[in-house]
Amino acid sequence: MRIISDIEASILGLVYEGSHYGYELEKIIEERLMRSWTEIGFSSIYYVLKKLEDKELIESKIELVEGSPSRRVYVITENGKKAMRAKVKSLLSNYKKAVSPFDLGVSNIWLLKPEEALECLKLYVKSINEHIAYLEDSLHRMDKSETPYFVKALFTRPLAHLKTEKSWVEQFSKEIEKQGGN
Repeated sequence: MRIISDIEASILGLVYEGSHYGYELEKIIEERLMRSWTEIGFSSIYYVLKKLEDKELIESKIELVEGSPSRRVYVITENGKKAMRAKVKSLLSNYKKAVSPFDLGVSNIWLLKPEEALECLKLYVKSINEHIAYLEDSLHRMDKSETPYFVKALFTRPLAHLKTEKSWVEQFSKEIEKQGGN
């Protein structure tokens, strides 16, 4: 069975739902706010589709549309279905350590004066609050529509992480204040 990357799985999952052409995939990605939880650039969609086709996980055909230019439509193969199901099982079964550049900053925080570090952390909390507001607003809009539970989970999970991160930063700031007084 072919191993697929996370970005390939993002696109393959959409093709698994039904046949799509490239621009249609871009519209779905935008509508579902997928760039909030994936790293799919507009220009990478066609690159990934080509890779998936080379791996024989999807197939394409030219579709003629009256009054419009023809378009290439992608459909998943049986191998693609098997690869995608295996990828989902792997993703849901194994913890993967998240690497954060913030940790690099924490490891070198000693280079800053306590007041500089506290100012940076205050800005970090501000950016967390902005992202929390974005996620809460997105969830509020989802509550007004018939958004599936698993789509909402893509917003409630990072919201829980951000709230925990904010609490940790506030505690860490108190520790800096205490240490700075010595």
